[in-house]
Formats: sequence, C-alpha cells, structure tokens
Amino acid sequence: TADDVRSVTGLSHAECIRRVFHGLPDAQMEALIRGTIEEDNRVIADLGGDLYEGVREGLASLRERYRLYIVSNCQSGYIETFLKTSDLGSCFSDHECWGNTGLSKSENLSKLIARNDLRVPLFVGDMVGDHIAARDNGVPFAFVEYGFGECPDAQLRFATFSDFVHWACRPLGVR
Repeated sequence: TADDVRSVTGLSHAECIRRVFHGLPDAQMEALIRGTIEEDNRVIADLGGDLYEGVREGLASLRERYRLYIVSNCQSGYIETFLKTSDLGSCFSDHECWGNTGLSKSENLSKLIARNDLRVPLFVGDMVGDHIAARDNGVPFAFVEYGFGECPDAQLRFATFSDFVHWACRPLGVR
C-alpha cells in the first residue's frame, strides 16, 4: 500500500523489502529482494518518473555554479537509469548508493566527499536519515519539505525546489 511505501522510504532497498514483507523465509526474501531490484530498474527505464516542479530548470541553474552529486540508499543501477531516462545525467559529477557499496548513507556520503575532494559541501535531502548523514560528516544540511519525510531539527528549510535554487544561486555575500 502507499502507507507501506511511505513507512520505508529512505531505507536501503533490501531493508524496505525486509520490513514490508517480514516473516518470509530467508530464501524467499532474498529472491524477492533480487527480483524487485531488477523490476524497479526496469520500470524506471520503461516509464521514467515525474520530476518535482522546477527541478529540471533548477538543476540547470545550480550546475552553472556548483558541482552536483547524488547519495542514495537505492539499489545498483537505479541512479544511472533515472539519470538516463530523465536526461539529467549531465547535471551530476558523481554518485554513490547503498547498492554499489552496501554501506549506510553516512558512509557513502563520506566516500563521495573524499573521492571528489569536496571542501565545502552542502547536503540537500528530504529525510531525517539525510540530516543524520550530513551531521555524521560535519556537513551543513538543507531540508526540502516537499519530499518524503519530516525533519524537525533542520535549520535550513525550503518548501519547494525553486525556493532552494533561489537561495543557493543568490549573489555571493547576500544572506
């Protein structure tokens, strides 16, 4: 159900399946995890996805000023498939995910920061787990309220992606 999906959004693919389909024998659980990874990637490749309003234009503006990256708890192949079907691949310099490493979002953020020698990163996310990953890495966090989760402790908050882009692309020195 939609409530089931919301209850696991932000977790790794395998953890989502384990929580929603708890009680299955291990062999069936592993088969379901493998099968749904393949099916998720196939559906994204076939149908694409709907972008939030202002995302395509906002990413174009952001990439003129910043290098952009993705850190996710998704499975291998999902980011690549999304970037191809959305035609947004040229916006991003690198990405990392649970499916590639088996690591937590905090650990993957750390790997991406080190690999790209990022000096002053900002992590933008829509879940408490994103805020935790930023905090674990000593990185400022911007919470986008239009996403999937809540984050009551976030200091930087944006109602829309366009609001975030406007803030991020303001003239230097303007606060």
